[in-house]
Amino acid sequence: MSGFIEEKNCMLPRVALIACGCFSPPTPMHMRLFEIARDYFELRGTHKVVGGIISPTHDSYGKKGLAPSLDRCAMIKLASQTSNWIRLSDWEVHQPQWMRTKAVLQYHQNFLNNHINSPYDEEQNDLLPGWLPLGLRERRDPIRLKLLCGADLLESFAVPGLWADEDIEEIVANHGLVVITRCGSNPERFIFESDILSKYQRNITLITNWVPNEVSSSLVRRLLSRGESVKYLLDDLVLNYIKRQGLYNVKSKYITDALRPDHLNFNRAYTDNNKNAMKLYNEQPEQTMDDESDSPLRQQAARVFCCGETSRTSTKLLLNRSGPGQAVQVITVQSRDTGNVDAMEQSQPKKQKIAKVQQV
Repeated sequence: MSGFIEEKNCMLPRVALIACGCFSPPTPMHMRLFEIARDYFELRGTHKVVGGIISPTHDSYGKKGLAPSLDRCAMIKLASQTSNWIRLSDWEVHQPQWMRTKAVLQYHQNFLNNHINSPYDEEQNDLLPGWLPLGLRERRDPIRLKLLCGADLLESFAVPGLWADEDIEEIVANHGLVVITRCGSNPERFIFESDILSKYQRNITLITNWVPNEVSSSLVRRLLSRGESVKYLLDDLVLNYIKRQGLYNVKSKYITDALRPDHLNFNRAYTDNNKNAMKLYNEQPEQTMDDESDSPLRQQAARVFCCGETSRTSTKLLLNRSGPGQAVQVITVQSRDTGNVDAMEQSQPKKQKIAKVQQV
């Protein structure tokens, strides 16, 4: 049975997913889009997803809040370093000018299929781009590259002057869309109202994200510029990079914190706060309130008194006090030179009688 399943998986049509955009900065939701899409295809047994590609836009795109491409590429690498199938493509940012999405898809699509059909060359293998998925030559069938996006990109097709109709048609007809939609949205109606999208709706895959996440790059930039925390909204490695580079008008407190790794900051603060307490602890005698012993000698030598109780023996009081409001341990130690006081009090009348007889 397992052999049959493996053979079936090998025969599934292969697709690769590419996401285009600013990624300034990349958020966990950007990564989640890939995981959601791959689960959808593979759990339904319709396609085999061979790889995920992130292609950040060129610096000349000129969008407000767009960090330099060098920094965006570095953050994408940090955000995706725990993934074994999502990779960065820096081809677009290295072009002399901003590239249309259609051209970005065409380049990656052609490279994928040319790589599959070209003869194997060990020397050229070392020169392959880092975004290229591994093991593509195990099969000779072509790979279809699909544009992965959210519902907002799908709706942007209707914005006048933003997209050329021929670009939309080529993207949907020759590549296809994988749209991750929010729960409660109605992308089907939007497709119905567009003649181009309706014509090629068989190439549009709609996937509902049942775990909504409204954290966007613009929201992260806004919080950072206000000096507010974005902890747990970004990958820690990405956040630390933003702090070190001072991106998005980040406040000075973030830059100061970034000079020392977070775990070292915590350890140093913990040590400073507890330095005095540790010093007092080390100076205390070995006997403490928590010490317990079964030794009879030790039990007789030390005695703790409650309030109002007094001792008839000659005692030396040892106070163990760690600070105001703390419990006090009173330890009594019997003196070796005084002897038994009760015995002395009982013999005093007898000595007085003997003295009177001697005087007579």
